[in-house]
Amino acid sequence: MERKRTISKELPKKQMDGAMIQVLSELTNRAIFASKLGVQFDGIRDVYKALGYKTTLDFDDYFARYTRQEIAKAIIDRPVKVTWQGPLYLVESNEPEDTAFETEWKKLDRKVGMKTVFTRVDKLTGIGRYGVLLLGLDDVSNNAGFAKPVTGGKRILKYIKPFSEKNAPILRYVDTPNDPRYGMPLFYGLQVTDPASKSSSTVNVHFSRIVHIVDGNLESEIYGTPRLEGVFNRLMDLEKVLGGDAEMFWRSARPGFKGNVKDDYTMTQKAKDALLSQLDEYEHDFRRFLVNEGVDVEPLEQTIESPKDHFDVQIAGICAETGIPQRVLMGSERGELASTQDTTEWLSFVQSRREDYAEPHIVRPTVEKLIQYGILPKPSEDYTVAWQDLFSISEKARVEIGKGRANALREYTYSPIAQAVIPPDAFLEMFLGLTQEQITLIDAMRDKQMNDESDELMDIVKSMLEKEANPTAPALPAGRPVPSANKFKRKDSSKMMRIRKEVNANARINIT
Repeated sequence: MERKRTISKELPKKQMDGAMIQVLSELTNRAIFASKLGVQFDGIRDVYKALGYKTTLDFDDYFARYTRQEIAKAIIDRPVKVTWQGPLYLVESNEPEDTAFETEWKKLDRKVGMKTVFTRVDKLTGIGRYGVLLLGLDDVSNNAGFAKPVTGGKRILKYIKPFSEKNAPILRYVDTPNDPRYGMPLFYGLQVTDPASKSSSTVNVHFSRIVHIVDGNLESEIYGTPRLEGVFNRLMDLEKVLGGDAEMFWRSARPGFKGNVKDDYTMTQKAKDALLSQLDEYEHDFRRFLVNEGVDVEPLEQTIESPKDHFDVQIAGICAETGIPQRVLMGSERGELASTQDTTEWLSFVQSRREDYAEPHIVRPTVEKLIQYGILPKPSEDYTVAWQDLFSISEKARVEIGKGRANALREYTYSPIAQAVIPPDAFLEMFLGLTQEQITLIDAMRDKQMNDESDELMDIVKSMLEKEANPTAPALPAGRPVPSANKFKRKDSSKMMRIRKEVNANARINIT
């Protein structure tokens, strides 16, 4: 009976009071912390107030920056885009045939677009302190059903939707000290919009239907750190620099004027009003010339200062905090050396982001709930998440490497004592950088080619001997092709096919 009371559509007042107390406590702590920002000289100087910085920030501040400021959007979007680029596979077994777990994952991915959902919730999580995924299961027939915990056997996933902190506030926390989820969310209040009336309403959702995602958290398991929080002041400074530069150009591109009245001329009020009227029309593009007497009109000297140095200082501060190289954040090249170094550091950053955040905080918690509710079959052994290899080389680089290896191989074969000093397999591995699987494949291909050529040669000799023994036998067809390396493809063994498949697979996907 107690369980039924806690999952009713309308939360009891005691529960709401507990949630409110926790929220007010958190707001109080944040207010105390904010009051100390920018204070110097025992409160005599307030740097934040002088520079116009905000001391308290919320989701709306971050979301406004994300939607209206290009650098803020790049800070959120670019790491997310590279993190989830390429296909995303769940691999249970190395066998060539897909297991039931792998098959159902692919079906689910085609049905709801799991990678797209992960990308969206990753962005929303970074804008606020957390993000959530709502699992739309078949046991819900109306809004009241969302407040009930998921029970029963196998469920069917109808949809999966991402929500931000703004639209998925926590209504109540688990307040039983001996509960394993003590202090964790119990109910969320999802803000949903009715497509017909376009009006929003709050739906109480039990935590069992939610995947709670947090990034950059320290003490709290519920709240993380918004990705724009540490650079918010720099983003405000960028607005000043870029906006000030535009305003400076706008004002200086159309210079002001000064009028020098000639010594022997007395300017009447009527003449003065006429001149001011002409200048006003000139300023607003109604006139492109001035008609005037007794007064020399000269443009004022204007100075337009480059904002580049000031802009670079702000960008450097942003990149230092976010870990995004300037070349990546700005989308510009800074020379081949810098480009190579930045790219390596950037890909290492994204690889770490996959291993430390995307997989353990987004992919696996979602998959575990899908397994728990029978949407995905339970794997017989642990599964791995297969990402696209970030460090795979481009086609141009692959061609250059091939040229270098060909030249090295030519020099190696030209020397008569090279193979006596360095065995062929050692040369392939240490000098050409081939893997052991690739060397094994080369050896198998070479042996196959030699066997095929030997068989072809024996066929030719046998035919010649038969011709000598029986001169009336038909001659060999003219222009018979010389045996080549392609012969092994026609009589390829199953082992050769398996080795080639494994080598190609390792070249395409890096399983972490």
